[in-house]
Amino acid sequence: MVDGELPASVSDSCFTGDEKIWRDLEQVGRKTLAGGGLSSIIARMETVTLGLVQSRGFPTQHDSLAHHETLIHDAAAKGAQIVCLQELFLTPYFCTRQDPDLFDLAEPVPGPTTKRLQPLAKELGVVIIASLFEKRGPGLYHNTTAVIDADGTYLGKYRKMHIPQDPGFEEKFYFTPGDLGYRVWDTKFGRIGVLICWDQWYPEAARLTALQGAEILFYPTAIGWLPEEKPTLGQAQHTAWETVQRGHAVANGCYVAAVNRMGTEGETSFGVKVSSPIPTVKSSPAPPSTARKCSW
Repeated sequence: MVDGELPASVSDSCFTGDEKIWRDLEQVGRKTLAGGGLSSIIARMETVTLGLVQSRGFPTQHDSLAHHETLIHDAAAKGAQIVCLQELFLTPYFCTRQDPDLFDLAEPVPGPTTKRLQPLAKELGVVIIASLFEKRGPGLYHNTTAVIDADGTYLGKYRKMHIPQDPGFEEKFYFTPGDLGYRVWDTKFGRIGVLICWDQWYPEAARLTALQGAEILFYPTAIGWLPEEKPTLGQAQHTAWETVQRGHAVANGCYVAAVNRMGTEGETSFGVKVSSPIPTVKSSPAPPSTARKCSW
């Protein structure tokens, strides 16, 4: 096989499902490899340091933003090159209940928070991944993550595709499923893909992002336990959560970083982890600003 090409037999030997879906996947894979090929990825052998920032909820968005700016500085001082914040980092995890007044927490993306973080990214020379509550228009809201490059450039956003609806996680009341597809960005420190929390449970999300050449998958996350569940289901749920993300890393040959919230908010207790292409995981609890190295 010529580097950068897929075997001619791949469509005939492997694609037994819906032909259009599989052929679309083949074309994505072909474009990914043609962009440089496996040998160029191997030849670079880069090491990137990730800053995985965990924190608790704060009374106001102003307090939370100021605190997280301090944590971003802390991560950069420890050598972080890509800094990822937890899901909905500006607010407590408000989806525990259905309250129309909470839509006032949303903002445009890009908007005031991305404008505040862009000069910070440029000052520190770091990529910032920031999860926000997006107001797209009247009655239309998304769970959205913005990506800012190390020179302060706003690169774009991903809107969460898979929206949960469970006791304590009333997200379908607040968020419309994303419509931007799965996306990757070429940053100063590598090609990254961003997904969000509940997307973790769906292999197609990781697969379609990795097929576009993502070297690291980031999942800003807010996943926890209700008090009545944790004694009997907590360990099994944590193991399943960890295992599925190891599987994404192994199956796709990339790193996976999931950044969860910390502490207890209301009745929900929240519990960072990096998965490499081989099944090794470094798990929580971790300091609020944790540096992890990824090499490829």
